[in-house]
Formats: sequence, structure tokens, C-alpha cells
Amino acid sequence: MHLDVLDLRNFYYRTNLGRVAQRSIRDQVLTFWPEAKGQTVAGFGFAVPLLRPYMQDARRVIGLMPGPQGVMPWPAGQDNMSVLVEETQWPLATGLVDKLVMMHGLETSDNPSALLEETARALGPGGRVLFIVPNRSGLWSSRDATPFGFGRPYSLSQLESQLKKHGFQPEDHRAALFAPPSHKRFWLKTSPVWERFGRKVSRYYAGGVLMVEATKQVYRPVGPGLPEAVKRPLRVLEGLPKAGTEPA
Repeated sequence: MHLDVLDLRNFYYRTNLGRVAQRSIRDQVLTFWPEAKGQTVAGFGFAVPLLRPYMQDARRVIGLMPGPQGVMPWPAGQDNMSVLVEETQWPLATGLVDKLVMMHGLETSDNPSALLEETARALGPGGRVLFIVPNRSGLWSSRDATPFGFGRPYSLSQLESQLKKHGFQPEDHRAALFAPPSHKRFWLKTSPVWERFGRKVSRYYAGGVLMVEATKQVYRPVGPGLPEAVKRPLRVLEGLPKAGTEPA
């Protein structure tokens, strides 16, 4: 079950806790992908808060928002880059996307297998996708006061196993949101300290969300190829005169 786009917008743009979460996750996205110059960058679910750093240099930026969630214009005050899509049928050419961020998409999908297949279709050769999901053992997934308290939380092994089953190769992973999901002023003000401490102590497993970067597997034939010599050559041309000779 997808969350409503208005609830997501209000959380990320109109609450202090949402702004803290947005900054924490976006900082980690930038450690994976510092730039995307000349590339096509897309986000599925509600990933648009993480795409703004790529707007200046990317070839194009697209926010894909699933129908059950709803869509909102984005970015505010500029030409719209968001579009309402069927969850498993995106209006994108096959292989168009170079980088794709998925947040509030996989864990709330009614058909995650079909969603992953559509993700693989849209991703181009050498393209990369970043899946951001609630951490099964984190505090954020156990409280419904934030969007990460909805849907199916994952452990790292569960997420990577699901990705491999659908043709993705996990390349790197880390965590974010180490501060408690509290609106109290103390936790909000000290959130940068918690993020630094959490990444130093356990950057891969603790935290409210898990982030897994993956590439699409491209299978190649593994046969021996053509033989260097034909074992039983054709005899059709035998008996013909060789070049430079005449028949007797």
C-alpha cells in the first residue's frame, strides 16, 4: 500500500524531522553518486527530495510517482519534472536511465517482482540503481509517525537476495538515519552528531534505512564460440583446377 503524496510532501518539506531525514539520506546518496553530468537520472516512489543535486548537470531528471500514491508538481517554482505512472509500466524508453533512486517504492509495492522487472527494463547498460528501504531492525520502521513505518521493512540479506533473483547485482551498501525518529528539539538538533557517530560505528547495518546500490546483470553466451578449423570440410570444390593452372 502506497502512502499518499500529500502526506509524503508534508513530512519531507513541512516538518523538522522530515527535513532532517531528507538531509541525512541525500548526503549518503551523494557519497554513492557525487555527480551525474550528462546523464538521465530518475526517481521512483517519492525520491524527488534526493534528486535536486543533479538538476544542474544531468541531461534530464525525472520524478516517477506511482498512481496509488499520487503526483505533485516538482520542483516548486520551476518547470515540472514529475509524472504520474503505472507502477509497473513507466513511460520511458528501454535502457534510457543511467541512474535511478527508489525510495518509498519497493517496500510499499503490491507487486515488487514486476516493479523490479520494470526497473531493469528502464535501466541502460552500465546504469545503476539505488534502493532505499526501511531497516527491519531499525527504530524508524517500528514507528508509524514517519513514512518509514509503513510497508515491508527489509534486512540487508533479504533485500540483496530479492535483487539477485531479479537480475540485479548488489555493488555497495550503507545505512542512514541513526538519530531516533523523534520530533523533540534535542534529537533534531543533535541529529548530525548521531549521523556521524552511527556511520563511524556501523555504517552498513545500523540506522533507520538501508541503501543498496546495484547494477543490472547482463548475461553473455558462455559457449566456446566458433571452432578455428572445420572438422569435416566440404568436398564440393575438390577436383577443380587450382589458380594458375589449366586442365590437361
